Amino acid sequence: MDHQLIDYSLLHEKLYASALEAGRKIMDIYAHDFDVVYKDDKSPVTEADEAAEKIIIRDLKDLNPQIPIIAEEQANAGNMPNVANIFWLVDPLDGTKEFIKKGTDFTVNIALIEDGRPTFGIVYAPALGRMFVAKNPETAVQMDIEEGRFIRNEKKISIRDIPKNGLTAVASKSHRDEQTNAFLEKLGIKNIVSTGSSLKFCLIAAGEADIYPRFGPTMEWDTAAGHAVLNAAGGQVLNPDGTVFHYKKPDFRNGFFIANGRVKY
Repeated sequence: MDHQLIDYSLLHEKLYASALEAGRKIMDIYAHDFDVVYKDDKSPVTEADEAAEKIIIRDLKDLNPQIPIIAEEQANAGNMPNVANIFWLVDPLDGTKEFIKKGTDFTVNIALIEDGRPTFGIVYAPALGRMFVAKNPETAVQMDIEEGRFIRNEKKISIRDIPKNGLTAVASKSHRDEQTNAFLEKLGIKNIVSTGSSLKFCLIAAGEADIYPRFGPTMEWDTAAGHAVLNAAGGQVLNPDGTVFHYKKPDFRNGFFIANGRVKY
């Protein structure tokens, strides 16, 4: 398929509903007791992960069956289709550990990759009632959601100027590695916002934080949707050496990266 023919308006019209349905299913399961199983890498998976993924895959195939889909649970089951220059990356429930603990920082993630770049993405945090969308490569918006329905029209978001009272980083307060600590100390950053999942990218995109250094392992489906939102809001994600952070890496495994707004480092 010629990716120049992608109709971004059609994508967000169709996939808003998919994300909302997946979120409603997740919250239905969240409200009750559920079983947890552990994959070979010791990471947890629940029926919510699997149910949400089925909803999203169903709708992506209906939208355009020619575009391959790389989705976390299918990939972990060995279903990893060959991809070319355009494909979907899906993480149906990013932040499963937070979900299991009955926290709120978990998200539904859908992203389109074109020529190694995320050009469209949805990050929906159903327990927080926040949805962030890269409607196209240049436009990022946020909507408020209540009980799985829109309650406020979309609001355009963009990265902020560097605040006079200092930078704010998004990073774990309790589980930061030494490389992250050294990076934050080098920049003199004392304000730390602790949040989970792909929301870290979205807080920078919405002008609520400035930088997110990641010196630990992630998969491409963990980052693509948030990356799309941050790019569309005027931010960027780079490798630590300043080169462009691309997708379609071997086994879809990410290296370290720095997500930021207007920060120089």
